[in-house]
Amino acid sequence: MAAIILIIVLFFLISFAGVIFFGAPYLPTLKLQIKTALELADLSKGQTLIELGCGDGRVLIAAAQEGINCVGYELNPVMALIAWLRTRRYSSLVKIVWGDFWRKSWPEADAIFVFLLDKYMDRLDKKCIQYPYKPLKLVSFAFSIKAKKPIKTANGVFLYHYK
Repeated sequence: MAAIILIIVLFFLISFAGVIFFGAPYLPTLKLQIKTALELADLSKGQTLIELGCGDGRVLIAAAQEGINCVGYELNPVMALIAWLRTRRYSSLVKIVWGDFWRKSWPEADAIFVFLLDKYMDRLDKKCIQYPYKPLKLVSFAFSIKAKKPIKTANGVFLYHYK
């Protein structure tokens, strides 16, 4: 019994702490920042949003409620399952991908939303520059790209354009 408990504890520890080596730990995006991010992305019904590190799916749900197609990437298997369960009612609009978004190919999209750590923003900028589908909007909560001036900033959310 102790071995099973230890395995479960290790699984959760790796699931939640291990993601720090690839992106950001789970922190929920606040309602004001979700609203601001969607306003800055300025997507219309039928357009596509990618969320890198979708956590519990709250940004995807808010976007889907506006008729936006969404693809959420999540490395943490527990959070990917939670996001998948929470977004099931929007299954025609939302797809959850469990895995490392750095290693996955991204579908064609109109905007990307992230709540990453500062140390990954330059890498994300390079990936967005190489992204084959343009124009692209990048909306980042809390962390900016140091080498690039945002088009707009509101409530701690930064908007960048890639053409």
